This record gives sequence, structure tokens and C-alpha cells, in this order.
Amino acid sequence: METDEVMLQLDNLVEKVDGLIKRCQNLERENADLTDRVKQLESELEQKAETENQFSTQKAQIRSKIDNLIAKLDSITENGAAEE
Repeated sequence: METDEVMLQLDNLVEKVDGLIKRCQNLERENADLTDRVKQLESELEQKAETENQFSTQKAQIRSKIDNLIAKLDSITENGAAEE
């Protein structure tokens, strides 16, 4: 009877080990999927940061051109007022 009980316990242990192995495999797959997702999100974030930097550069260039145009207009206005 003792051997039957030991065999039953071993069978239970084997089932638990098999369950743990399957769980570990599932967790490894899930971890790989999450790692891939993190890399994808980091890439998207990097692209957005680059786009934002480009936008900031363009905005500064536009602002500079507008300031130059305003300065020219002010100069013309001052010259026109001085001639009158």
C-alpha cells in the first residue's frame, strides 16, 4: 500500500511540474510579446520626438522669417513717415 501511495504522490508531483513547465513557457511567450511591444512603443516614441523636433525647427524658422518681415515693414513705415 505504501508504494501505491508513493506512486500517487509522484503522479501528483509530475502533474504539478508539468503545469509549472507549461506556465513558465506561457510566461516566456508573454514576456517576449511584451518585450516586442515595448520596442515598438519606444520606436514610435522616438519617431514622435523626431517629428516634434522637426516641427520646433520649422516653427523657429517661420518665426524668424515673420520677425524679418515685420522689421522690413517697420523700416518701410518709418522711411515713409520720415519722407512726409
